[in-house]
Amino acid sequence: MAEAIDTHTHFVPRTIPREPGRNPLWPSVESKGGDGAAAVMVGGKVFRVIDVRSWDASRRVEDMAVDDVDIQVISPMPELLSHWFPAADADALCRHVNEEIAKLCNTNSRSFMGLGMVPMQDPGLAAKRLRELKSLDLRGFEIGSHINGVAMGDQRLHEVYAAAEELDLSIMIHPLHPAGLDRMGGRPELAAVAAFPLETALAAVSLMANGVMERFPKLRVMLSHGGGALPWILPRLRHARNIGPPLDTLFARDPTEIARTFFFDSIVYDKVALEYLAVKVGRDRVVVGSDYPFTIKQDQPAVFAEQALAIPRQTLAANARRWLGFET
Repeated sequence: MAEAIDTHTHFVPRTIPREPGRNPLWPSVESKGGDGAAAVMVGGKVFRVIDVRSWDASRRVEDMAVDDVDIQVISPMPELLSHWFPAADADALCRHVNEEIAKLCNTNSRSFMGLGMVPMQDPGLAAKRLRELKSLDLRGFEIGSHINGVAMGDQRLHEVYAAAEELDLSIMIHPLHPAGLDRMGGRPELAAVAAFPLETALAAVSLMANGVMERFPKLRVMLSHGGGALPWILPRLRHARNIGPPLDTLFARDPTEIARTFFFDSIVYDKVALEYLAVKVGRDRVVVGSDYPFTIKQDQPAVFAEQALAIPRQTLAANARRWLGFET
């Protein structure tokens, strides 16, 4: 049977060293009992309750069997990206998380591939750290949908994109600290549910409108959660460009064509929505994803994508391998 590759799963290390003098929001992992329950603590408060699935290889492999998944691509829990830290603090945390992900993947290479993280708030340093990341045999890196307010298409980040292209590293963009919560009544629970899809669309439009994919044509970028709202606003973007001056200068070419340079995971929870995504961007740009091990995860993600798109998992796996930089 063809393999199923889950491109969107997350990792938290079992421990994070306490380092006096670091940013007050330096995270820690605290055990909550003998059953493996733990909590990620940020600023002295519980950010997320987790368990051994976040770091334990054997438990992850057991769950993969249940979910009919052969390989997980493992990336940091987004809050660990710490784009709001001083660069030196972020750099220290990045190195620890990268080494822990690499250990997990290198000792279980048949089941896991890894994505790391770099201190994006210092693009020059981040570009240098990509070489270290690659030396750990990680396939790429995860970044938030903005870098503490700096948009994805900002010229300041181009140094990182150039390094990623040169080193043949993949990029996963994950929504983080989204805009708009104040317009939804301020309920933090709505961040991942309603604001994340909007945030991903903002990040994608920034890349598109600032010509990033034209300047770096070999860059391999995956937009998480099916690209969020992007597929649904593509007709509007295209129509605006076709109206004429000054809107025709918004994008270097048809926005739909630019969108088809991205990859998109399948975490949309609805077969009709996934089919719509594939119609807009092409079946060859869709990869399987689940958001394991968090509560919001899509169960049996490869089966879901196969059934929704009526294509075999070997095609979806080939898409994932292209995003990850493997020859297919």
